Amino acid sequence: MGNRDQTRVNDRIRAPKIRVVGSDGQQLGVMTVRDALLKAQSQGLDLVEIAAQADPPVCKIIDYGKFKYEQAKLKKQKSKSATRMKEIKLRVGTGQHDYNIKMGRVEGFLDTGHKVRVVIQFKGRENAHKDLGFVAMQRIIEDLKTMSNVDQAPRLGGRVIAMTLSPLPQGQRKRKFHLFHGELLEEDDHEDEDEDEFDEDDHEDGDHADEEHDEQQD
Repeated sequence: MGNRDQTRVNDRIRAPKIRVVGSDGQQLGVMTVRDALLKAQSQGLDLVEIAAQADPPVCKIIDYGKFKYEQAKLKKQKSKSATRMKEIKLRVGTGQHDYNIKMGRVEGFLDTGHKVRVVIQFKGRENAHKDLGFVAMQRIIEDLKTMSNVDQAPRLGGRVIAMTLSPLPQGQRKRKFHLFHGELLEEDDHEDEDEDEFDEDDHEDGDHADEEHDEQQD
């Protein structure tokens, strides 16, 4: 029967001899589990196996409840940071208005600490001009240089070119494409209505809506 928590604690520790670390981090030497348990109990603490593969196994005298809480917290933080990847899709022929909107979205993601995968898709005759995709990527890198670093340089894979951007430190970021309710603050375009829906429908690109969901990142 599987046990989700494989950490051995107190009388579940089976090794005949263990190396013990005190609650203050001091090495207490090699002793029997029984002697180590007595030491832990005298302090109102637990004996927790922290390095089962060592010879002899290493155990530490700690508060096991607090230890579990800290481990769960670290795991949650690691999992959260590993999955926060946003994605924006463009085409080589994406018009200036749509381009500005999409760059504003990228800046928004970067400004909230997310990494962003930028994808340029090729369809039909565009596949014969993939060099233009790399030109477009360089333009994006230049436009977003006050907000991001290039984590993964543009790479061709099948019918797409993709790159990954990571945000600059917060104090160094300077936005160029400001968005407000889906509209560019600096945009004096006369098409003021439903601009946020415009991006969702991708009229210019022929794409589906931007993939702005979180992705698992290996």
